[in-house]
Amino acid sequence: MNTFLIVAIIFALTVVMIMSGRGGGNFYVATLVLLGVQMHTASTTSQFILLASALVGAIVFGKARVMSWPLAIFFGSLNATMAFVGGFMAHSFTGTLLKFILSLLLFVAGVAMLFPEKQARKVAISRFGYWNIQEGDNLYVINLWVAVPLTMATGFFSGMVGISGGSFLIPLMVVGCGVPVRTAVGTATAMLAATALTGFAGNALHGGFDPELAIPCGAAAVVGGLIGSKIALKTKPKSLKIISGVLTIVAAIAMLANAVSGK
Repeated sequence: MNTFLIVAIIFALTVVMIMSGRGGGNFYVATLVLLGVQMHTASTTSQFILLASALVGAIVFGKARVMSWPLAIFFGSLNATMAFVGGFMAHSFTGTLLKFILSLLLFVAGVAMLFPEKQARKVAISRFGYWNIQEGDNLYVINLWVAVPLTMATGFFSGMVGISGGSFLIPLMVVGCGVPVRTAVGTATAMLAATALTGFAGNALHGGFDPELAIPCGAAAVVGGLIGSKIALKTKPKSLKIISGVLTIVAAIAMLANAVSGK
């Protein structure tokens, strides 16, 4: 295991992922596992990296006011709670099974990122199960019947396999709630910090934390998160979404091959 190589790759991934509001946990776990890190240690380390990068990104996005706190609290609390449960239960499953789950989630996330983001005009719905949020000129209409179970499921599996869940939450906010892309990116980054914290706690309670690997990766993630969030404020994420989607699908195939080979 080459720690220097791992840290260098984590740094590059963090810049790209924070730019698009996707913590990059899928890439982190895939990178760590493919470079020889045991699956449970990889999941815990990934959550630590996510925590470091997302905290820095959330501070930058918050100062730039491209974040919706009601959405962050709503989605974040559900996601974070289930991430803890998923992280705590991860050790009940074999590393190979978790790799299969991760490869499936990676593929779904990759395909979702390839679809164009269309922001439709929203009309307030005054029915039970719908939440209308007015922020400035923007109206967000949240279908709780759909948003709650999807968010909880995303949080559970995110915590279990050590990914961020941002690849699912951003499409949910943009397509399902009419949130502007830049606001969704900033909001997702704040949520990822909470999810990563609880997911990391759930995994670490079972002793999967390796400080000799996690601390250097975390330091690289802080710098990468700072750079990535600064660039995001000046860049449209559309092209980056397509690139990230393709790379995510490639990572899914690589992880599936790794699981099948039994390594």
